[in-house]
Amino acid sequence: MSLRYEKHGNIAHFIIDNGPMNVLLPEFHKEFYHRLREFEIDPDIKVGLFYGADGRCFSVGDDLKSMHKPPRTRQEELAAFLFLHQNEGDKPMRPGWEHDVCAHRRYKPIVSAIESYCLGIAFSFCLYHSDVRVAAENVKFGLTGIKFGAGGGSGPKRLARHLPFTAAYWMALSGEFMEAEEAYRYHLVNKIVPSDKLIATAEEMAGKIALNPAIAIRLEMEGLELGADLSKADAYHFGMNLYRMGWMANESEGVTANYLKDRKK
Repeated sequence: MSLRYEKHGNIAHFIIDNGPMNVLLPEFHKEFYHRLREFEIDPDIKVGLFYGADGRCFSVGDDLKSMHKPPRTRQEELAAFLFLHQNEGDKPMRPGWEHDVCAHRRYKPIVSAIESYCLGIAFSFCLYHSDVRVAAENVKFGLTGIKFGAGGGSGPKRLARHLPFTAAYWMALSGEFMEAEEAYRYHLVNKIVPSDKLIATAEEMAGKIALNPAIAIRLEMEGLELGADLSKADAYHFGMNLYRMGWMANESEGVTANYLKDRKK
């Protein structure tokens, strides 16, 4: 399997493991989707880590050498997009689980550790399913699909929400890479570190998040995800409801006035 899912304490590790370039296959998309759902409902897990195995690149994206689908008429191709997984059988095909991954709404945080290339659908997954990002000094982000006619990927990624408009337009229209310093300057990543410190730094950041009560983490995730699309007044009332829910949960989680003193540093 090209995705390894491991649990270490209260942190879950999503590890891309498929050859030197970590090419993504339909089987990966399906496994990733189901692991995301498992991750969210696991009461012992507070935060995730997402990275490429053994110091390899994060991922160059989808396998472009094979279409991973049977011959179809135009009508059958349209039906495949409209009715995902219809007549799929045991072997995942395209279009398929990559759409489920991108559409999945997640309220448990994930920290990504990004080495070297992070391209195409892998870049999508990084944007959709990591909230804090640590990059190695050699990182290269990119939407290279436009160079072979596969345009439109910037829309579902909401690229212009992650980057200033001019930077988003340049990345989407040129197909050129964005390297570490530029990504950091535009706040696409939180930190740049040497490759040999990448995973340890991401683990440290995940560990700091995991020190906090699970319900408080969940409420902040929902506030960040949904509050950005609300008016100022609606965001205030929504946030106050979340805040009240948090205080109602305090006693059940054992949170007291001494919580900051008692928790691990």
